[in-house]
Amino acid sequence: MTRDFYLNGALVVLACLGLFLACLLGSTSLSVGSVMDGLLGQGAPENAVIVWQIRLPRAIAALVTGAALGMSGAALQGLLRNPLAEPGVLGVSAMSVLFATLVIYFGLASVNGLALPLAAIAGALVATALLAFAAFRTGSVVTLILIGVGISSFSGAFMSLILNFAPNPFTLSDMVNWTLGSVANRSLADLTYSLPFILMGMALLLVSRNGLSALTLGEEAAAGIGLNLTRQRLLVITGAGLATGGSIALAGAIGFVGIITPHAIRPFVGHDPSRTLLPSALAGGVLLVFADILIRILPTYAELKLGVVAALIGAPAFIWIAVQNRRGAVQ
Repeated sequence: MTRDFYLNGALVVLACLGLFLACLLGSTSLSVGSVMDGLLGQGAPENAVIVWQIRLPRAIAALVTGAALGMSGAALQGLLRNPLAEPGVLGVSAMSVLFATLVIYFGLASVNGLALPLAAIAGALVATALLAFAAFRTGSVVTLILIGVGISSFSGAFMSLILNFAPNPFTLSDMVNWTLGSVANRSLADLTYSLPFILMGMALLLVSRNGLSALTLGEEAAAGIGLNLTRQRLLVITGAGLATGGSIALAGAIGFVGIITPHAIRPFVGHDPSRTLLPSALAGGVLLVFADILIRILPTYAELKLGVVAALIGAPAFIWIAVQNRRGAVQ
């Protein structure tokens, strides 16, 4: 327990450092004093505007998104007992983005602020429900991942069709932004729409944590010691769906965070799924906050999308994890 306390404490410190650096760095760098004045509402009014209306909401959005994806990935890996399980790999993110882009395409997002987060969450829940049904019917993890690939392919094809028939360039730009993933121009109002769903999803995942530890013994043994498998699956699936859908409503599609962070955290917690959830959330948030800082300070002609950078980092890591998992299975 002491080791977990120090691990989580270190990650909280890194998260706070990342949030402060996010307020400090950007196209126009501020001094430490200016950031502190902006946070406290003192000094030049423009400092408060830059900190509270531009940089801090963006950094919090990155932190919350990474936390939701990190915890969802850790929970799905514990439920399926597979280190390659993650909302993006299993098609949850793609289906969620599809539903969100449909709302943008039909103009519903501009009519009601809740339409986009609700649609994204509905898409995530549909995908997780399909995966749950498949998990009940087959014991093969490979089959489950193939089904996830099929969901991603179908969602990607349908999104391409929607993009092809975009009614105007502005709608097309909005939809492309959601498919690439970004926290640019996020406001505190955007957070208030998505954060309740993310927190509800993460709370359900934390409630399920003891059951995830029991599942390491296998489903039959876990049921033998009193675990309600149906309730456990429902908690994880609903929690991951709410958290993933809320994160996509906030930042669009950002993949591989749910694979990288649990894999990095697992050795520090004795490979216990229940102890992996919270540090995975913190690590995911830290990863995206610092990735977004990197995006903002890179001297590029156009700002890179956060989802693109996450994929560039995560895809090689995914391949490495898959190779290591395969070697372990062979040995």
